[in-house]
Amino acid sequence: MQSLVFFATSFIIESFPITAPPFNGDSRTVSAGNAFDWLRQGWALFIVNPGSWIAMMLILIVIFLGLAIVPLIGQLAAHLLTPVLFAGMLLACQKASNEEAVEVTDLFAGFKRSGSNSGNLVMLGVLYMAGMLAIFLIVGVLSGGSMAGGMMMGRSAGLGMALGGMLLAMLIALVLSVPLMMAIWFAPALVLFNNMQPVPALKASFNACLKNTIPFLVYGLITLVLCFFAALPIGLGFLVLGPVIAGSIYASYRDIFVAT
Repeated sequence: MQSLVFFATSFIIESFPITAPPFNGDSRTVSAGNAFDWLRQGWALFIVNPGSWIAMMLILIVIFLGLAIVPLIGQLAAHLLTPVLFAGMLLACQKASNEEAVEVTDLFAGFKRSGSNSGNLVMLGVLYMAGMLAIFLIVGVLSGGSMAGGMMMGRSAGLGMALGGMLLAMLIALVLSVPLMMAIWFAPALVLFNNMQPVPALKASFNACLKNTIPFLVYGLITLVLCFFAALPIGLGFLVLGPVIAGSIYASYRDIFVAT
């Protein structure tokens, strides 16, 4: 009897601590006014170390401009790298929020994460790249014919058809891009901080954005206005706005997911 009690006690002791269940991507709904708080927190994270943030933005601009020079392949590579590089900015946001020093090298921290996070971020980039490629192909198939036909016709009727084809392409691209952006919005943060697999992270991000349509509409309108003013001084305002937006995405992630 005593041996049985000892065995049971040993089993109980060895079973502790109980492993916490993996994060399942549950999110909460927030009010529209939270969009202002996200941007305010993004600004607060930026002013902690503006020099490092601006340097990171300059490096990002150089990387993506360099990739843009290469037709098609460069654009696909940019989509592939986006989640990994953005993960570096999220890590910098976390350091700033924890009152740690933000460094320029934090931008590339997504490539150096231990465990499976780095590989999952790359896989997230692959899925994002595949999504953008699919949109490009669908837009080309649905609108390319009218654009090509209009250009071959020439004169005013052909010009009108070509312009119509361009407008149709832009509309289709916009409609198809919105769900993809909703899916990728929080996915790097969920992979990075919650160790989620890429596909569940994409689903959780999409559901969170869908549940918070009004706050994100408000956020989008404010961001559009900020982008307009950022573009006025030869685009130099984006050196500040870019980090602020990154900080606001980190704040919105903390608000919608961590605060559940």
